[in-house]
Amino acid sequence: MSRLLSWIIRSTWSYARRKAEIRAGSRAARRFARFGEGSAIAFPTATLYGESWIEIGVYTVLGGDMTLAAGMGPDYDLGPDTVVRIGSGCAIGRGSHIVAHKSVDIGDHVYTGPYVYITDQNHTYGNTEIPVGLQWPVDDPVSIGSGTWIGANAVILPGVHLGRNSVVAAGTVVRPGTYPDHAVIAGVPGRVVRTHDPESGWEPPLRESGTPTRVPTPATGGSPTAPGEPPERGSATRFPPL
Repeated sequence: MSRLLSWIIRSTWSYARRKAEIRAGSRAARRFARFGEGSAIAFPTATLYGESWIEIGVYTVLGGDMTLAAGMGPDYDLGPDTVVRIGSGCAIGRGSHIVAHKSVDIGDHVYTGPYVYITDQNHTYGNTEIPVGLQWPVDDPVSIGSGTWIGANAVILPGVHLGRNSVVAAGTVVRPGTYPDHAVIAGVPGRVVRTHDPESGWEPPLRESGTPTRVPTPATGGSPTAPGEPPERGSATRFPPL
């Protein structure tokens, strides 16, 4: 009996996950300002509101238990412009939170690990006699450059502007500021620990390890100059393909 009940529960949950996820063309997807072809938000969703001010590009996947919110709560009018913009070919890890009130702009081919927190609003502590949660918050736009990788449990604070093809290490708390392209940011608080110069290369130099692989995506396809098979250990590759 217990085995039958277990099978029924697992089958029902599997069916719900397949049918309840948000996909392009569905009624739920039509609530968004844009919901691109081939994109999906996995089931279950933790919190979702303000869809009219959220754009999602093509072939972008957001994991389950996701918080995706525009505004302070449902039924707010945020004006004529979108507030959250997620590009094409992105993969946002499960349990992550993207909470925007003014502007969160995520470029193409941005990948994150699970439980990443991205927001453009923070509480203030100007009056010591009023509970912090009741004081008026401050908004500061956030932008994440295309091709960036953000590790698990990282926090992107309001006012952060990450350059193109950057890396944020797992558990990093990125402070407000503008960061260059190809920067590697790590620590609490986060700081730039590696940079790239077109002429001199990486500083400090990279330690070659593992075997890189080429992973084409439907949004771009494969690059005609990229190898068909994984390159040799320590050799150069393109990820994602051009």
